[in-house]
Amino acid sequence: MGKPWKYLLPLVLAMNLTAGAAVAEKVKFGVLTDMSGPFSDLSGAGSVEAARLAIEDFGGEVLGEKIELIFADHQHKPDVGLNTARQWYDVDGVDVILDVPNSAIALAVNTLTAEKKKIAIYASAATDRLTEDSCNGYGLHWTFDTYSQTRGAARALIEQGIDTWFLLVADYAYGHSMEEAMREAVTGAGGKIVGSVRHPLQTLDFSSYLLQAQNSGAKIVALASGGDVTINAIKQGREFGLQQGGQRLASLLTFITDVHGLGLDMMQGLQFAVPYYWDMDDQTRAFAKRFHERTGKMPGEAQAGIYSGVLHYLRAVKAVGSKDSDQVLTWMRDNPVEDMFSRHGKLLPNGRMVHDMYLVEVKSPADKAYDWDYYRVVSTIPAERAFRPLSESACPITKGK
Repeated sequence: MGKPWKYLLPLVLAMNLTAGAAVAEKVKFGVLTDMSGPFSDLSGAGSVEAARLAIEDFGGEVLGEKIELIFADHQHKPDVGLNTARQWYDVDGVDVILDVPNSAIALAVNTLTAEKKKIAIYASAATDRLTEDSCNGYGLHWTFDTYSQTRGAARALIEQGIDTWFLLVADYAYGHSMEEAMREAVTGAGGKIVGSVRHPLQTLDFSSYLLQAQNSGAKIVALASGGDVTINAIKQGREFGLQQGGQRLASLLTFITDVHGLGLDMMQGLQFAVPYYWDMDDQTRAFAKRFHERTGKMPGEAQAGIYSGVLHYLRAVKAVGSKDSDQVLTWMRDNPVEDMFSRHGKLLPNGRMVHDMYLVEVKSPADKAYDWDYYRVVSTIPAERAFRPLSESACPITKGK
């Protein structure tokens, strides 16, 4: 005879509870960002708000549970960033790490993310190593990288006759990666690198570096720093008289907060590539209006990219009915990224999300029609030209694809 019902009933109830737990899974995001340092304007609290907006627009819950969002300041210290990521993955139940505006920290987080089979969506780390030699498929590079920021802009500038370059780059992972990408882009477009120098990330005085740039005779001094450091370099370059001497300054990684901070008088005429501009169309303007109401600023590309990445991830979780990373990533790669940031975007196997880029020029003060009206879109750079093709990738998992 079978077991009496009084013994079977607790077992049945336990099985039902277990089944319910398997269905109801809490999704948790962690924004690992710079809340008070040189990248706090382009990421920081705005990145947290962008993630929050995406969660709200999705409906606030998935898999039967409220979606949770936490954040932390990595202080630009690799040990702090990595320890925070480890705590989030191992103890706090974070499924996806977002943002990471420091390439050295992003590279460390990328390795850990693969070990834990979690997901990271990088919106403001620039080094293309994340999807090249350090790729793993779990770290997703969503907005821009050193390749996308150099190819289109370098080609456009050299076509204008600005063909001799001096490189002034930050001495850390992003700067090194950007320097390598600029060398490839400039020489590939028929230009020439006539000099280069690296500076500490947090330097305040660029005078000695700018003197070397001036003495080089280069037609353009290309900066690769990011955040407040870029603002200081551009400001001091103007004060140093580079422009009066016939040299141009170019920051190939420039954010709208940089333009806002320095003003159009200082920034007018600069050309560079961006993946997003808030005033491009009705979709971008609608998102920007809501973001501005909450933060008092217009969103930059990193913040718009976080919104896009969170939405695409949540759509995948809902579609597959699980937050299993491998299942979710398969769906994310198989389906286009469609939102106000990306039109017909595609996530590649190496973790690179490819989408159109835009060459913009900073307006003059006389051309500004309203607040935050800073860019003129010169041209669209199609996704297949903006990002490194898989056929040229150094990523081990994409060889032969």
